[in-house]
Amino acid sequence: MKTKLLLLITLVALIFASCSKDDETDTRWKDANEAAFAKTAASGEYKTIEAPSKMGSIAYKVLKSGDGETPLYNDKVMVLYTGWFKSVDWNKDDTYTNEDGLTIRNKYIFDSTADRNDYPSTFEVNRVVDGFSTALQHMKEGDKWEVWIPWILGYGANGSNAIPAHTTLVFEIELLEIL
Repeated sequence: MKTKLLLLITLVALIFASCSKDDETDTRWKDANEAAFAKTAASGEYKTIEAPSKMGSIAYKVLKSGDGETPLYNDKVMVLYTGWFKSVDWNKDDTYTNEDGLTIRNKYIFDSTADRNDYPSTFEVNRVVDGFSTALQHMKEGDKWEVWIPWILGYGANGSNAIPAHTTLVFEIELLEIL
């Protein structure tokens, strides 16, 4: 009986210990992503726009200016885009060599129209994450922007597929046309 009780106590202690490490890792990841977004937004190179949801702001810089119309929340648009995030450390290059001499790929592209031979994507402005939708509602047809989206306006505290929770997203978005 004492052996079973000791095993049960050990098992419970291990479970709590592993949860603490996961929580600590999640907190560090969240803090690093928030710091990367804040640094970018405050850099002077980017402007910010508050999301209509009032949950936060995006940071953007104009790569190319267009002169067309600006889409509304319920409009359907045609865009080219690439979405990525830093998978290891926001302060390191996209690819770097670690202390063991291994090459680390630090920039993770999770979705891109370039993967589809630059075939444009079409969707309603209101069918994408809040930060992407916010950007589109301020772009003109022909604009190309680099947009930084804080986790709260992206995939949030749960993440999505290959995107971890609390991840700052970066998109290069070109608004081709309002349909």
